[in-house]
Amino acid sequence: MSISPKRLQEIEAIRDAEIDYSDIPEADESFWKRAELQMPQPKKGIYVRLDADVIDWLKSGGRGYQTRMNAMLRALMESDRSTH
Repeated sequence: MSISPKRLQEIEAIRDAEIDYSDIPEADESFWKRAELQMPQPKKGIYVRLDADVIDWLKSGGRGYQTRMNAMLRALMESDRSTH
């Protein structure tokens, strides 16, 4: 998902005092007692050969095409796991 430059300007123009935080729970002392740092799993680099039109389609979504490809493959993997 991308955001238009116009919408980004509108968001940046909002003053902090105008932001409604009422639906966000406060991070009180109990939150920080339960919180634990979780580092992301390292990615493993590979070389893969893909059709040019597949690469073009992935890149047409803008930056992060490798992340999107990983998410698609993960969804397929999890779907496959749930059927077995």
